[in-house]
Amino acid sequence: MSQTIPENCRISTEVRVMYFDTDAGGVVHNIVYLRFIETARTMLAIQMGMNFEEIQRTGIHAVVTRTEIDYKRPAKLGEILRVEGRVTEWSGIRFWVEFEVLRASDNAVLASSRQALALVQVSTGKPVRLPAGFPASLSLGL
Repeated sequence: MSQTIPENCRISTEVRVMYFDTDAGGVVHNIVYLRFIETARTMLAIQMGMNFEEIQRTGIHAVVTRTEIDYKRPAKLGEILRVEGRVTEWSGIRFWVEFEVLRASDNAVLASSRQALALVQVSTGKPVRLPAGFPASLSLGL
């Protein structure tokens, strides 16, 4: 699907690998990459207009329905990583975001991930159509 992706539908953020991110060998644990991605995805949603206040007001949450992740190289204690993400596809009630976790010092791709999300009205558990103008805005305007 070749859709134009607005600039505010991209995010780049840095994180330093801490002791609690690593195993006994000083290598980042596989589940930690998902936490890094979760942080970047939350920041992307805020940038697109779906901040914490909007979620509280509407009771609508972006829910991950699928995650694919490929681990390519290990990250190690003390390294600075960059997480880059973007909305890549959307239609109806579902949208996809893709992320890469890169080592900042050499831009090596350490992990890549693709996630499907849907907007869900928490009180009913039912999906909600993407708002008009998505992805330029994730603001629900309800």
